[in-house]
Amino acid sequence: MKNLILHLLLLFTFVANAQQKDKILPKANEEYAENNFVDAEADYRISNSKFPNKTVSTYNLGNAIYKQNQASEAKFAFAKALKTAKSRPQKHRAFHNLGNVFMKEKDYTQAVEAYKNALRNNPTDEETRYNYALAKKMLKENPPKDDKKDDKKDKKDDKKDDKKDKDKDKKDDKNNKDKEKKDDKGDKDKDKKDPKPNENGEPKPMPGGMSKERLENLLDAVNKEEKKVQDKVNANKVKGKPVKTEKDW
Repeated sequence: MKNLILHLLLLFTFVANAQQKDKILPKANEEYAENNFVDAEADYRISNSKFPNKTVSTYNLGNAIYKQNQASEAKFAFAKALKTAKSRPQKHRAFHNLGNVFMKEKDYTQAVEAYKNALRNNPTDEETRYNYALAKKMLKENPPKDDKKDDKKDKKDDKKDDKKDKDKDKKDDKNNKDKEKKDDKGDKDKDKKDPKPNENGEPKPMPGGMSKERLENLLDAVNKEEKKVQDKVNANKVKGKPVKTEKDW
């Protein structure tokens, strides 16, 4: 991360001289110094398997992994180193680099806590103090989400949705009832306009006393009269047409 001060090499040189009986550890340190982090990681793992309670190999393993851009995996090595760390300098450096991991993961809340613990073990370290200030700044600019608030908001939204669904159901029921009433009214009006046979098989009278049958007969009669008139007009046209005669010579 830009402007983030790392303690990897500083701790590495500090702990490199701390173990003399472990023959694998010096070899791993040399590989680390040559930026051969893959081989260094392998040897640190061997050293750690032989001396599982030694903080140095576990911590340096975290450094080698971190250098390979595997911050999340390095986090577990630093956390394990903290469990076996006995001196304040070891705890300080482990917390410092653990804070670096959290910063890379953008977990600024945990980063602040890690740097704070590092300062508790070494209050005079300016590099840790700088990273601590940077972590607080990033946390202020990127506050974590309030899960409880989100849960309350989700529940509130669910209640709103339930209320909307209930209101919609009520509205649909009302619309259905209104439609049924309208349909019933429409059927009644239709019955008035389109009378059905009564019990005696006779058509019901239309409003104004005119039955449907009578109306149809009247329309039929009008059509017949119009046809008669049209026939007369056509006949007169034929009679009035002049007849061409031949000339007498």
